[in-house]
Amino acid sequence: MVVSEVEDAVIDRVFHALADATRRDILTRVIRAEESVSALAKHYPMSFAAVQKHVAVLERADLVTKQRRGREQVVHAELTAVRRAARLLDAYEQLWLHRAHGIDRLLRGEKENP
Repeated sequence: MVVSEVEDAVIDRVFHALADATRRDILTRVIRAEESVSALAKHYPMSFAAVQKHVAVLERADLVTKQRRGREQVVHAELTAVRRAARLLDAYEQLWLHRAHGIDRLLRGEKENP
């Protein structure tokens, strides 16, 4: 039960982070190539502090990490968390496909296989 609650919390943080278009864009950019927070801030019509907050949400979800290089903090994508989210979405897709096939069989009058 505790493991499940921990995993649920992790998943919640990932999907909360990905629910925002700016954060998805930041993640896409750093998947392509690492960028400093200040370089990322130049891409958006918001303050540096606002971009920092977006990066912090991505960090809490383990989607990115920051590494200090001199005066700058460089943001790196953490593909393990991205893959975990993709696996979860794949599992949901399989559930829905199974249900859709069941509805299709029902509509055609076929019996379900046990």
